[in-house]
Amino acid sequence: MKKIAEIIFENDNGEILLYLRDNKPGIPFPLHWDLFGGHLEEGETPEEALVREIKEELNYDLKDYKFFKKYVCTEGDAYPNIKYIYYGKFNLPVDEITLLEGEYPRYFSRKEIPDVKFANILKDVVLDFLRESGNIPG
Repeated sequence: MKKIAEIIFENDNGEILLYLRDNKPGIPFPLHWDLFGGHLEEGETPEEALVREIKEELNYDLKDYKFFKKYVCTEGDAYPNIKYIYYGKFNLPVDEITLLEGEYPRYFSRKEIPDVKFANILKDVVLDFLRESGNIPG
């Protein structure tokens, strides 16, 4: 089963940073909103993969983050996988973010999250995070 490490970035205003996936033929969930992160490479820990992916996607050296939860995803995605979800603070304004993959980044308020068109099971993941952190949307 493939393994994926992703992070829920939140700014000091409680907004969640997502990016819009590319609209390229063959990629799963084109033009859906996604968390930052990606697949583990051979021999990598989830933490190593997360730090590497954030550098590749945002040119950002991720240092301060915490583990949230592991999700075994057997349906609702392009293929079965295990998602290792982390969370951390990210406060750069959108116009200062260097996005190296995807269309563009955007911060979403908690109230907007239930209506976001997420890739795969990520809406449930983000809503779980907001509920468990005491920050329920609405």
